Order: sequence, then structure tokens, then C-alpha cells
Amino acid sequence: MFRLETEVDKARRDLLRARLRDANRAASPILRALRGTPDERDVPLHVWAVNDRTDDLAGGLVGHTWATWLHVTYLWVDERHRGRGLGAGLLAQAEHLATTSRGCRSARLETWDFQAPRFYEKQGYEVVCVVPDYPPGITEYTLTKRLG
Repeated sequence: MFRLETEVDKARRDLLRARLRDANRAASPILRALRGTPDERDVPLHVWAVNDRTDDLAGGLVGHTWATWLHVTYLWVDERHRGRGLGAGLLAQAEHLATTSRGCRSARLETWDFQAPRFYEKQGYEVVCVVPDYPPGITEYTLTKRLG
């Protein structure tokens, strides 16, 4: 018999993650080969656009690299600076760092229909997944790009 518990438990979460990672490695020779390599762990990658005069944040990109992939988690540009190429510059810099210093060959990201799917397509990304009504009334897109 088992009981089901619903409380948030960080120690159990970490244990579950470790056990899942071990099971994935046992099932996949590709994931097993990552063990002990620099590609085994997520490595943060951040790019910031900071105003030289005021130190205000004009935009930024937060992501990470893992297993030759750049994952863009957040990309934001202050409304006052949109349409001037700043977002494209942030993305290009992240892609450059990912390829030249981390050996990445691909990138991926998620965006919603009201955010920037067309912007990413202009930067060479392709839609590989569409999730309608996530959250309700919104469509989520997953896009990828081959780098280099």
C-alpha cells in the first residue's frame, strides 16, 4: 500500500531528479556518454544590455547551455528600445557565445503567440511545436535553430 502526498518537498524533488537522471542514463547511451563531461550540466548564459549613462537595464537574455544546445529562457527588451535591433543583438551575442565558447550546435526557446514568434523566425528559428490553449486562450510555440 502507498499513500499519496502533495506537499512541496525540495529534498524529495532532488532525489526524484537524481533517480530520473540515473534511469535516463541507464536507458540512453547518449545521455550516459555525457556523464563527467562539461556538457553534463546546465551552464547559465546571460547577456545584458545596460545603458552606459544611467546603468538602466534596456534588455537582457537569460538562458543556459546543455549538451551542445543553447536554451533561451527569457529575452526581453524595454518597450522604449524595441524595433532598433537590440533583441536581435542580444540573441546573436548569446548564440555567438554558445557556439564559440561552449560548442553548441543548436538553440531552442519557447514563446507565446502575443510575444515574439515572428521575431524569432526572422532570426532563423523554425517552429517545431505548437501548443494551443496553453495557457487557456494563448498558443505556445517551441522554436529551434541550427547554429554555426
